[in-house]
Order: sequence, then C-alpha cells, then structure tokens
Amino acid sequence: MKAVADSAAGKWLAGFLEQPVVGMAPWIVFAVLSGPGRFEVAVLLALGISVVFVILGRALHPGTSFKILEIADVVFFGALAIIGVFASEGTHQWLETYADEVSSLVLALIAFGSIAVKVPFTVQYARERVGPELWGTPTFMHTNNVITGVWGLAFLIGAVAGGFGALVLHQEDEIWTAWVIPILAIIVTLRFTEWYPDYVRAKDRGSGEVPTISGLCLPLVGLLIPIGVMVLIVEDTTWLGIALIVAGILGARALKGDGDRDHANRRAD
Repeated sequence: MKAVADSAAGKWLAGFLEQPVVGMAPWIVFAVLSGPGRFEVAVLLALGISVVFVILGRALHPGTSFKILEIADVVFFGALAIIGVFASEGTHQWLETYADEVSSLVLALIAFGSIAVKVPFTVQYARERVGPELWGTPTFMHTNNVITGVWGLAFLIGAVAGGFGALVLHQEDEIWTAWVIPILAIIVTLRFTEWYPDYVRAKDRGSGEVPTISGLCLPLVGLLIPIGVMVLIVEDTTWLGIALIVAGILGARALKGDGDRDHANRRAD
C-alpha cells in the first residue's frame, strides 16, 4: 500500500480525499438518486461510497483520526440500509418519498451543529492542507465557519425544495424541486468552496491578484444555458428555456467583460 500511496495516482487520490466534498459525496449521490423505486440503489451506493472512502482515507493517511462526516456517512446510510430491509411497506414507501429530504436536513444539522460547537466539519479537511501554525488563527477558523455554513445552507435549500415538491406539489420527481434547485445549490457551494479560501488569502496579503466576484459567478451563470436546454427538452415552457439560455449567454459575456476590465486595471496599478 505504501508503494501505491507514493505513486502519482496515490498522491492525487490522497489530495482528493483531503477535500470536504469527499465527506459529502455519499449524501450528494443519495440526494440525486433517491426517489420512488430508487431507494435501495441510492442507499446502497451511498453506503458503499462511504465505506470505500473511509478505507482509502486510513490506507493513504495512516494514523489520522476519523472525521465527523466519515462517521456520519457510515452510521446514517448503514442505519437507512438496515431500516430499508426490515421496514414495512408503508415505511418503505415513506422512505422512497422523503429520505432524500431527511438526509439533506441531517447534513444541514451536522453543518450548523459543528459550527455551534466550534468545530466546523470542513476544518478537519483543511488541517490536512495547511501547516499547523495556521490552525488556531482567527482567519483559518472564520474561513471554515463560512464554508461550512454555506454547505449547511445548500443542503437546507435542497431539503426545503424537495419537501415543497413532495408535500405541496405532490410530485416527488418534479424537475425544479427534485433536481434543478438542489443540484444547483450543491454546484454553487462547490464553486464557493474553491473560490473563498483564495479570496481570503489574497485579501490578507494585501497584494497580488484578489479573486473577484465575477470570477466566482462566471461558471455559475454559464449553468443557465444547460438548464435552459433541459427545460426545452423536458417541459412545455419554451419561453422559459429560451430566456434561461439567453440570460446565460448575456450574463457570461457581461461577467467576463467585468473580469477582464478588473484584471487590466490591476495590471495598470
């Protein structure tokens, strides 16, 4: 195993496992796949991913402690798998309908709860990427509190959207509440998780090129284009699909122009 860990692929995998999205991957997979007729597949796949990541994490980082999300992943999806096996038909149907919303709420509670006890769950991953001298600094903790809070908000949005689709619209697979809004919230948070630490570091240095809001939003605005195409294919609201595509194109051009101007102004300064 040491030879694998020291290889290029092993080092890339070890770096990948140091990112907080790894701990949330099973929840994301479950939230996307779960639904009527798909509960067993979703929970078993999420549990399998959880176990594999725990094993890989210990193999590539021997001696490291277990993370909050790693434990929560295995316990939650292991419990769901056991409940699914022994549950009555009515309970099983309820799980198929609401399990993804429940999982999103649980993860939101984990995120906000970890902030409340002053151990934001992202800090366990961040400590593997920076030196010990930074762990106790206010900036380091503030950055992790913000990122953890944004993750909690993203999953809370997914839970509310899914609950609205199931309880109000009575459509568990409604395209906006079950797919577009929850997935978009996750994608936005992934982008923010990548952007925000660079922004904080650049602001603290007081020099160099500070990542801009335009740089944060540009990839996200571009997502309006594939969403618009999906609306054209799946729904009958042609005007909305066209409007989203046009908004994506114009927004991306505007943000790119702002970014280019900011870059040129900084170079001139």
